Amino acid sequence: MNISNLCRRGLLVSLCGLCSTAVLADPITFDIDSRHTFPAFAADHQSGFSIWRGKLSETSGTIVLDREAETGTVNVTMNMDTIDFGLQAMNDHARAPDILDVAQFPTATYTGTLTGFQDGNPTAVTGNLTMHGVTQPLNLEISHLQCRDREMREACGAEVLGSLDRSDYGVDFGLGRHLMWVELQIQLEAVERE
Repeated sequence: MNISNLCRRGLLVSLCGLCSTAVLADPITFDIDSRHTFPAFAADHQSGFSIWRGKLSETSGTIVLDREAETGTVNVTMNMDTIDFGLQAMNDHARAPDILDVAQFPTATYTGTLTGFQDGNPTAVTGNLTMHGVTQPLNLEISHLQCRDREMREACGAEVLGSLDRSDYGVDFGLGRHLMWVELQIQLEAVERE
């Protein structure tokens, strides 16, 4: 074997090593864009008489996504004082001690693990919601997820769905007059950390 062949083989081995390293991408950390993220909800009013709808206007947190390993984490903090039904009197009542008691419990947190990967993207989150001082399991469905480049960084937008029984969290105002279900529809955008 001559030196020329050895050099070519060495170069080929080096290139293969570089290619295999490039395929193994590092996990990406995304910061939640609070200007484009709104946990919205629908809740019963008077046992089926009507449905109250609202949202939380201030949310922060991080998402770590490892497409190669098909895993990731979600850590979200929601400011409960920003609850907005579109009616100030209802906002004030929801913040009061007999419902959310935001003076004592100013934030709710959600921590979870990304699951159900298809084509490198998660379709669900398995996690826990802490609200009103109580932690309960809460699994979410990612019904839509799209990622693209935005100013040289990856940005993702998602629609996330779930449901809970508010009495499980000690938020049982109106028990007997109102049903306790709450449907979640979360609009979320997150941008890769610089």
